Amino acid sequence: MNLKAAIASIVERFSAAGIASAQADAEILISNHLGISRGELQARAITGQEFELSEIEEQVARREAREPLQHILGLAPFRSFELKVGPGVFVPRFETELVSQLAIDFLRAIPGRPRAVDVGTGSGAIAISLAAETEAEISAIELSADAADYARENIERCGVSVDLVLGDFQTELLKFTNLDLVVSNPPYIPLDATPIDPEVNRHDPELALYSGPDGLDAIRELASLSEIALRSGGMLILEHADGQSDAVRELLLEAGWRGVSVHPDPVGR
Repeated sequence: MNLKAAIASIVERFSAAGIASAQADAEILISNHLGISRGELQARAITGQEFELSEIEEQVARREAREPLQHILGLAPFRSFELKVGPGVFVPRFETELVSQLAIDFLRAIPGRPRAVDVGTGSGAIAISLAAETEAEISAIELSADAADYARENIERCGVSVDLVLGDFQTELLKFTNLDLVVSNPPYIPLDATPIDPEVNRHDPELALYSGPDGLDAIRELASLSEIALRSGGMLILEHADGQSDAVRELLLEAGWRGVSVHPDPVGR
C-alpha cells in the first residue's frame, strides 16, 4: 500500500486501542523505520510513495498493546536530548521540562559555580539538562540500579558532567551541605491509586510512581532533608501530581519553607 494508506491503517488500529496520540505515534514509527523526519514522511505520503506495512508490523503490534512508544524506539526526547530508556526506568515526560527550566533559571542567576542535586534522577533527564545548560556542579541520586544504568549511559552519551550516586536519598542527600538547589521529580501517586494509562501502570517502575497512602511521603522526606542540605536562600523544586498543589504547599509551609509557589505545567495543570 502507499504511505498515506499505511499511516491511516496504523492510526485506525491505535485509535481503537485507546491511544490518544495515534496519528503522531503512527508517523513516528514509520519515519523512524525509514530514517526520515515526520515532515519528510508527510511530504512523501502526499506523493503516493509505496510502503510495505509488514516491515514494521511487530512494532505496530507492540504499540497497539500499549507498550510505551519510547520503549519500542529505545529513546525518549527531553529538551535538546534523546535519552536511552526501557524497562526498569521511568520514561521522562514533556511536562518535567518545566521543572528543569525553573532549575536552570535559578542556577543561571547565581554567580560562580553553584551546586545542585537531582534526587531520583531515573534516566538522568533533569540532571543532564542542568549540566548542559548551566555552569553548575551537578550531582544525581538514584536508588534503582537498573535506572542508574540508564542514567550512566545517558550522561556519557550526552557528554555532560554529572556525579551519579547510587543509593537511598534519605541517606545520600544528607552527605551534601551548602547546596544551592535540590530538584526532584519524585514518586507521588497514592498507593491505592492506579494510573489510567496502561503505558504507566504496566511499564513504569513502581519505585518511581508510588509514595505512601496520599502519595506525598517522598515529598515530605525531601522537604525535611533538603532543608538540611541546602544553604540559606537555597531552593527546592518539586514536581507533583495535578490536584496536589494545596497539600504540597501546606506541608512545605508547615515544615518552615518560605516563598512557596506553584507553577502550571505546559498544558495548564
